[in-house]
Amino acid sequence: MTADKTLDAETIPHPIRERFPVILTLSLLGNIPANAKWKQNGVTIAGDHGQGDATNQLSLPFGLFVDDDQTVVIADYYNHRIMQWKNGDTTNGQVVTGGNGQGNGLHQLNHPTDILIDKETDSLIICDRMNRRVVRWSRRSDTTQGEILIDNIKCYGVAMDEQRYLYVSDIERHEVRRYQLGEKNGTLVAGGNGKGDGLNQLNFPTYLFVDRQRNVYVSDEQNHRVMKWNNGAKEGIVVAGG
Repeated sequence: MTADKTLDAETIPHPIRERFPVILTLSLLGNIPANAKWKQNGVTIAGDHGQGDATNQLSLPFGLFVDDDQTVVIADYYNHRIMQWKNGDTTNGQVVTGGNGQGNGLHQLNHPTDILIDKETDSLIICDRMNRRVVRWSRRSDTTQGEILIDNIKCYGVAMDEQRYLYVSDIERHEVRRYQLGEKNGTLVAGGNGKGDGLNQLNFPTYLFVDRQRNVYVSDEQNHRVMKWNNGAKEGIVVAGG
């Protein structure tokens, strides 16, 4: 898949189909024990009513984020909106951002791919991919439009560290940058040496995770690997695939 390829809705299931591997980021705070055991069967918490734009449906869900009270917010890619499902309510979600048709107005989104919740400001930070921008929307009920944090970036994934620095992957420049909120240029933290498979390169970086030491984990999609870039490193380490 290239950066500009249009996805075919008929080849994607809802939830995600096996034939198109999409990594979804599940962002949870807290410590998970090394010996944690998981149940063998999952439960549906959002969607599962076929593809569509009703409040009980999704159309190609991409990134998601889970807050402290188990509320889930989801980047609903083909519906150009962010959906929220509260814990225990599996019937209908709520449109919290976008949902005003595909477009580039501040009240609109265009194929959002990832999202996080900034608890400090009680706001949503969204990768508005096809509008080439990162936007912030307040979670207040009277909010009708967002604000642009970063523009002219073919973003895909977003993450935030404990100091509230924002990390954004760029699938056009094949790099990840760290931004102090309000900053426009950012600091290179991974890739940035052109498209390639070297340890100092990335090829279509998508989703991100940042640990407490500010090490960055990157889903390096077209290289079929997951990379770890230690804080301040000039090249990464392959931790999976490759």
